[in-house]
Amino acid sequence: MMNQILFSGVIGMFLTLIGTPLLIKLLARKGYGQYIRDDGPREHHAKRGTPTMGGIAFIMATIVAYFLSKVITGKPPTFSGLLVLGLMGGMGLVGFLDDYIKIVKRRSLGLRAKAKMAGQLTVGIAFAVLSLQFADDRNNTPASTKLSFVQDFGWTIGPVLFVVWALFMILAMSNGVNLTDGLDGLATGASVLVFGAYTFIGVWQFQESCANAVTLTNPSACYEVRDPLDLAVVSSALMGACLGFLWWNTSPAKIFMGDTGSLALGGALAGLAICSRTELLLALLGGLFVLITMSVVIQVGSFKLTGKRVFRMAPLQHHFELKGWSEVLVVVRFWIIQGICVIVGLGIFYAGWAADK
Repeated sequence: MMNQILFSGVIGMFLTLIGTPLLIKLLARKGYGQYIRDDGPREHHAKRGTPTMGGIAFIMATIVAYFLSKVITGKPPTFSGLLVLGLMGGMGLVGFLDDYIKIVKRRSLGLRAKAKMAGQLTVGIAFAVLSLQFADDRNNTPASTKLSFVQDFGWTIGPVLFVVWALFMILAMSNGVNLTDGLDGLATGASVLVFGAYTFIGVWQFQESCANAVTLTNPSACYEVRDPLDLAVVSSALMGACLGFLWWNTSPAKIFMGDTGSLALGGALAGLAICSRTELLLALLGGLFVLITMSVVIQVGSFKLTGKRVFRMAPLQHHFELKGWSEVLVVVRFWIIQGICVIVGLGIFYAGWAADK
């Protein structure tokens, strides 16, 4: 059964390695180039015109890799896997419309704020509502109305509050990845690390599933997750697809993911956390996205309250660029920070399991 994970990751990487340059040629021929802010770091002006909307490559590669792995292994898709893919695709569509209007319609702000929010809310609500349906024979739905850290804890918050909570997670992670996507390869490489972590978590939860509790030394130390192995398949496909895309997205980038990619990746991360019952753990596993988002919140809050800026520029990666760090130096060091966050998050996840043994 683990072959699905291997196949989805390898296929996803292969498809973006060979498919992304074809997309680059198509976008360049149509003149779909990136708009660069005039108030950003001066070095970024050379990137104006680089093809964007590259998220199309890894979104399509992930979906194809997932279904091909099912065909090869003869295993059926699961509701959890399909919901996460649907959330990724839906958020990617909102981002694509935003990118399209910016580039083709020459409107620098893209979708109007209300329209963009309406699109994100529609996709998020649909995911949240559907994730509480499709119970299996153990009465487990893809998501739970309980809050979770390394697994569910506490009292149920009810379906209405769950929808609100799920929306918050989806919007927070989507905007977090979007803010991080400011330097060549930064958001892509960081996402690879987090998807790798969720591949491991899915495999571990499958091995320690309550459905297999009769084979465990302590049946109480198990995970009530509906489709943990399939979540690992989705994570592996995303990891492979992002890794192949990174080949072309790393400095100097031949293509940018655009809002198409960043909103899709953020949605996928939130969906994986919700369906694997590791919602609060995502704040650690995706620590770099949280850190960069908080830098913007701090900058805006400080300026509104005191009229002074904490950072030379927000998001945080641009602050260090303006301090004289090269783009590659910032990216590599931020990847290291993200790697540390993943190690700490997985350590806490394992410690939570070991404490119950």
